[in-house]
This record gives sequence, C-alpha cells and structure tokens, in this order.
Amino acid sequence: MELKKIALNDVHEALGAKMVPFAGYNMPVRYSSDIEEHKTVREAVGIFDVSHMGEFILRGPKALDLIQRVTSNDASKLADNKVQYSCLPNENGGIVDDLLVYRLAEEEYMLVVNASNIDKDWNWVSKYNTEGVEMENISDQISLFAVQGPKAAEALQSLTQIDLPNMVYYTFDKGEFAGVPDVIVSATGYTGAGGFEIYVKNEDAQKVFEAIMAAGKDYGIKPIGLGARDTLRLEMGFCLYGNDINDTTSPIEAGLGWVTKFDKDFTNAANLKAQKEQGISRKLVGFEMVDKAIPRAHYEIVNAEGEKIGEVTSGTMSPMLGKGIGLGYVAKDYSKTGSEVFIRVRNKDMKAEVVKLPFYKK
Repeated sequence: MELKKIALNDVHEALGAKMVPFAGYNMPVRYSSDIEEHKTVREAVGIFDVSHMGEFILRGPKALDLIQRVTSNDASKLADNKVQYSCLPNENGGIVDDLLVYRLAEEEYMLVVNASNIDKDWNWVSKYNTEGVEMENISDQISLFAVQGPKAAEALQSLTQIDLPNMVYYTFDKGEFAGVPDVIVSATGYTGAGGFEIYVKNEDAQKVFEAIMAAGKDYGIKPIGLGARDTLRLEMGFCLYGNDINDTTSPIEAGLGWVTKFDKDFTNAANLKAQKEQGISRKLVGFEMVDKAIPRAHYEIVNAEGEKIGEVTSGTMSPMLGKGIGLGYVAKDYSKTGSEVFIRVRNKDMKAEVVKLPFYKK
C-alpha cells in the first residue's frame, strides 16, 4: 500500500527530518536527536506535525445520542468549547480506539481519532448510526500542529487574540490564528509539558506552520518528531493505542475506569461493569528499572521465581529521569505500587519496581 503524505511532507524533508512509515503515513520521526527534541519540549517549546490524526464531524439532533452509544465516557457533561478523553469499547471487552470528543455546538461534535484507526473507527461509529446523524470524515482536509512546552503560550500569543495563558486544560477556542480565520486551538496535548493543538485546513497549513516557527524563534522553538513524542507521552504514563491498549485490552484493565461511566448505556457496558465489580486478573502498571536496563515492548515481566506474570507494552530510557521506564500488564497480585517485578532482557531478569504514574513529575 502506498504511504499517504501529510500536507507539509516536503517542508519536513527540507527541515532535515528523518521520515518513516507510521500508521500508513510518511511521518517525521526526528530532526536532530530524540533526547534533544524531548528536552526542548520539557524545557522550552516544540512543534509536532500530527496531521495524520483523524477528524470526524457529527451533526444533528441525535449526534450526542450516537456519541453516548459508542463512547465509554459521559459526553452529556460536555459544554461548548470543552473536550473529553474517551474510548470506543468493542463488543467483546476490548477497545476499538481511544479518542477526543470536542463539543463544537449543541448539535455538532468533532471526534479526533488515531491515524491507524481512521477507517476502522469510521466504520464502527457508522454501524451504530441508526438515527440519521450527519457524519463527515474531514481527516484528509485537516492539518494538526501540537505546540508543546512551558513556553508554548508565550510563543504563540502574538498570533491570536485567543487568551492562551488562561486557557483551561481540555478546553478549546475558535478564532483567527496567524491571520487565518476559524482555527481551532485546544489546550489538550500528549506530552504533559503544557501547550496547544491547532487544527487548520491543509491549504493554510504551511502559512500557519511558518508563522508558528517565526513567532517561536525567540523562545527556542524547534520541530519535533514522533520519536520524542513517544518518550514524552511515556514519561506521563499516557497510553498509546496499538501498544498499551488494543482490541483485546479492557478499559478497566488499562486503568481507564475514569473514562468509563456506567450511568449510561454504551457498547458492552454490562460486561465492563461486571468486570469492574468482580475485579480483574491483570492490570496495566507503570514500572521503573532498579537494575540498569532498557525495557522494550513484548519483553516478559516475571516474578522473583522467574515465572511469567505479564508483558511490557511500552518501554524506553527516560531522558528526564535517566533510567528505564515502562508500562505493562501484570497479574493483579503484582500491580500494587512498590511491587518488585523483573523484566527479562535478553534472558537476564532485571529488577524493576511498580510505581505510581506519571513517572515524570514537574
């Protein structure tokens, strides 16, 4: 299958990005080094082009009903200009995808989904659309920039009248940005470093990207690739679809009980509720290496006797902590904070400790 290209593919290549296939797209993985880019975001400001993400618009009097039916969180709690993290449960206990739900207006919502799942999610939501909700897949028309870091608000404020420093986490505003009208600017982000995500039409993408780079110059802005995005989200203990959650992991096992609301009916709610009440046999935990080693996805997690108790789903060397960190599913008996576990690295069992998330605390 031919790789799709984001609107600014050539711009990133000109900036010296190393491009790699990711979720069906040709994407920038790094421009300099992952560690340097990671620290830029933690300490100053960086811009990610995440235009591969998918966006669906749902409109009509039954739009909320459809969202309530397919998502686990309670979208009736959303007011205009609010965003909610949620997931799409499947019919047998797993997760179709995790997503963001934006309430644009009383009868208009935007769903932001993972790039690898655009078609899957569209088909899934469509399957339950029995009440004539108008659905529009605008994924190929929209570019998305995540400007992240403690200096993000200062760096961007000259480009818009939207009050960026006072924007509350998980809210958004729509207005002129870099001379372009009707731009959605949201305070969401996937790095734990603060910042904004900016949704623009593809035809305005280059103008907006260049304006952001120019406005951020004095603040040390740099383009950042997917490599650092992964280490940044992992330091916060944020799940990555395809690694830490998938079609076989339940939101309860994954620690997403907080976005699973049983005061409404949604796909597979009864089974998930039973699971919550009866307890689970495995749980997603964060662990830090005690021994010197870097955990990687699919490494076995074992107990002191060398018996397999789970598997690593994401792992890396934390640039800010200087030690190996990871997420993984373990048998419930080993899921308490402080539990000693071992990661099997090339047939050697290396000691680790289950810790409370996030790993990196500002």
